[in-house]
This record gives sequence, C-alpha cells and structure tokens, in this order.
Amino acid sequence: MSDKTDKTAQQRLSVFKTYKLYVGGKFPRSESGRVYEVSDTKGTWLANAPQSSRKDARDAVVAARKAFGGWSGATAYNRGQILYRVAEMLEARRGQFVHEVADAEGLSKSRAAEQVEATIDRWVWYAGWTDKIAQVVGGGNPVAGPYFNLSSPEPTGVVTVLAPQESSFLGLVSVVAPVIATGNTAIVIASERSPLPALSLGEVFATSDLPGGVVNVLSGRTAEIAAPLAAHQDVNAIDLAGADEALAKELEIAAADNLKRVLRPQPVDDWSADPGTDRMTAFLETKTVWHPTGSLGASGSSY
Repeated sequence: MSDKTDKTAQQRLSVFKTYKLYVGGKFPRSESGRVYEVSDTKGTWLANAPQSSRKDARDAVVAARKAFGGWSGATAYNRGQILYRVAEMLEARRGQFVHEVADAEGLSKSRAAEQVEATIDRWVWYAGWTDKIAQVVGGGNPVAGPYFNLSSPEPTGVVTVLAPQESSFLGLVSVVAPVIATGNTAIVIASERSPLPALSLGEVFATSDLPGGVVNVLSGRTAEIAAPLAAHQDVNAIDLAGADEALAKELEIAAADNLKRVLRPQPVDDWSADPGTDRMTAFLETKTVWHPTGSLGASGSSY
C-alpha cells in the first residue's frame, strides 16, 4: 500500500497558479488575451501575468466610478473596520506573500518577512486614520460676523495609482491604502517587473469586506495602461509614484485636459518609514459651509 502511495505522489503534477486581473470584484483575464512572463531577480520564470489593454483600463474606470458612491458615503468608522479586515486577511496569508515578495525583490526569507509584516502594520495604521483625518484637516473657522464657518474634507473621486516599481508590496500598499482610507476608489497599475504580490492582493480584497470596484488591480506595461487613464475624463486624480521622469511628464500633460489632481513622483529611500498624512490629504477636497447663527435680543449678539 505504501509503495502505491509513493508512486502516486511521484506522478503528481504541480498545480500552477493562474494570475488574473482584479476588476469590479471579479477576476477577469485581459480582454486582449495577452500575457507576459514574470521572472525573479535571477531570471527564473515565476508565472505569466495578464497584460492589460486599454479596454481593461476603461472597464476598471467604470467599476471604480460605480463603487465610489457607496464607498465615499460609508461612515469613516466602517471604512476603518474594512481596512482592518484586509489586514486580518493579509496576516492569514502571510506565508504566501513572504514567498512572493522574496522572489519579486530578490530578498532572503527573513528580509521578505520583515517587508510583509511592515505592510500588514501599514494597513492597520491607515485603518486607524479613517475616522481621524477629518479632525486633523477640517474644523470650525473663526470668522467676523454671525456665522458658523465649517470646513470638512471630502474624497476627490476615482484615483489612478501607479504602484512603485521596486517595492512590490510595501510600496504598493503605502500608495493604495491612503487613497481608499479617505473614501476614494482606486485603479492600481501594479509594478511592471514584479506584479505578482499586487495581483495576489486582489484576492485578499475579494475575500475581505471591501466592496467590489473600490480597488481594481491591473498588470502589464505601465506606460501602455497609464496613458488612457491619465487622459480619461472620468478619472479625477493620478498618483505617479511608479513613473519615471519621462513618463511622469507625459502623463501630467495628459491629465491636464480635465484638471486632474496629480501627485508627482517623490523619491522614497525607505518605504517602512512613518508615512505621515501627506498621501491621505493629497486626494481630499475641502468643502467649506457658511451658516448664519442668528441674533439674540436687541443688542444683536449671536450664538
């Protein structure tokens, strides 16, 4: 019996993972049917990743716009709960991401584990900010006259995010989490060279409480996917973190057509450093409301 079992084990074929895009809460292949080879830092083949087309980019915009109303209208506390749930799911799949990050970035298992742990902590950090950022950047304004003057932050809308090219997981989460924590929806263009951790992150989103369409993950040639998104009239902002100088200039010109907010590439020496609030406030609009207080008595005093 044992000999038969050993023979069966020897004949078994491994099941290779098929990586797919994550758009609108589903996992489509690229509509073009194209894929491209992804290799580790030593040139060893890892997987075939879907090569997104312009049609895939447009589909992602439709999904992100459809999800925006519900996500931006959710309470900040609820968004924080959902982001924390994502961190829980990442913790449960920690081993998978350690393996993928090690291959993607040429790191030792221990160093990759540090990156994954920092990434999970980063999710928890942004989960805690969802119901606090409004108090930091908003509030009552002192004005001369019988008025209340209140400023409050509101999400910009649909944001395209070019993930960092070198930091395939920690850098990716560091640019995606602040976008959705503040109520925006996102279209993420994964690192062209190392897209696998980003595509696996889509699987985490699907098994958490994050509504479909809030984050959409595309892989492929960064310049090819980013060009139509930068020019798209229904994209409100773009983060150029993963663009080189030439591509950033090209996309910034395209984004000017509908007055998109543009966050230019900024050199980051250490993605594990305290990120501050800059990436959250980058995609917030400030709404200011005036309201009369009314007068009390003949003296004209007000409350």
